[in-house]
Amino acid sequence: MKIHEHQARDLLASFNIPVPAGDVITSADQAAATYTKVSSEAGTDLAVVKAQVFAGGRGKAGFVKLTRSPEEAAEAANFMFANKMVSPQTGPEGLEVKKLLVAAGVDIATRKQVGLEHLGEPDRPAEFYLAITTDRDTRRNMLIASSEGGVEIEQVAADTPDKIIKSPIHPLMGMQPNEARRIAFEMGLKGKQISQATKIIMALSTLYSKKDCALAEINPLVICPPSDGMPDGQLIAIDAKFEFDGNGLFRHKDLQALHDPTEEDPAEVEAEAAGLNFIKLDGNIGCLVNGAGLAMATMDTIKHHGGDPANFLDVGGGATREQVTKAFQIILQDAGVQGILVNIFGGIMDCSRIAGGIVDAAKEVGFKVPLVVRLEGNNVEAGRHILEQASGELPTLQAATDLNDAATKVVKAVG
Repeated sequence: MKIHEHQARDLLASFNIPVPAGDVITSADQAAATYTKVSSEAGTDLAVVKAQVFAGGRGKAGFVKLTRSPEEAAEAANFMFANKMVSPQTGPEGLEVKKLLVAAGVDIATRKQVGLEHLGEPDRPAEFYLAITTDRDTRRNMLIASSEGGVEIEQVAADTPDKIIKSPIHPLMGMQPNEARRIAFEMGLKGKQISQATKIIMALSTLYSKKDCALAEINPLVICPPSDGMPDGQLIAIDAKFEFDGNGLFRHKDLQALHDPTEEDPAEVEAEAAGLNFIKLDGNIGCLVNGAGLAMATMDTIKHHGGDPANFLDVGGGATREQVTKAFQIILQDAGVQGILVNIFGGIMDCSRIAGGIVDAAKEVGFKVPLVVRLEGNNVEAGRHILEQASGELPTLQAATDLNDAATKVVKAVG
């Protein structure tokens, strides 16, 4: 599960990680008053208006704007609510913006201002990257840090891999203060910046563990210019991204309350409510399969034969007739689907019952696109016989003998 940036900021603040003040608005009419409130509380005339969507590339798309007056904030809000945000992560169709974050602007020091000339580019903003995710290779949570914050970390890793710091977190002891301090040194920080970063790293590690995170990312973590109380500048998180392990959400009612289904694909939300595992893809061949591994193999086989899967859909090992019907309905909501491949292995379940359920569901839905069904397993011959008998009432239905045969037939059927 993902959450919005404004929710991520609140979560960071609850673990004593410094973040700028800000409020959320849902209409352009609220922008001017919210700007005035936020800028007054922060003691600055600079505020940033940011679209709250589950996609990156907001700044380049024009959906992050710096403002210095209520009028500028209102103008930015009007633009964002009136237009869809299009970026490489949204696709050409873009995303509708329903919420904006109006947050106090932060004056970011240059590296030279805070004594970090040794990092190079002294006039560059003092921006850092800090994140924790699960590393499958080491089977541990991994802290990732870099002195090159404020840009896509993938680009940093590709261009300057030596500037990426990785530190595995002990699965029992967790992040230790001495390890967090070592990472702060490796990031190039100095003076009291070290102790500030150590506290933030420790807090982020605690948050990651306690909230069953899959990703906890701060980008950028910035340093403000020196002040009387902070001669080395203050570290503050001005943007954050979180993803949570869905299998652990039952332990976190507070996180469940943050779920925003309006930012997800409606078909995926509908499928989840029906107990189906569904992910929309860009192809034209719908897939209905029982078992995640079998579903992946089915999509690979379709690609191997020159087709393009339109979705991943796992109905599970004990799918009911109602679930199969709902699965067909969800697949056919996609206007790009020109054919469907059903690949079912009957282990405990009887293939004749599965075939009967598929036929009944297909009749209820009403098929106008090719439907290729491959059955294997318990009582498969009886199941195939039911499919053959149903072909008279369902002229688009074809039975297949194996997965290669099924993929060949559906790819040919969709042209």
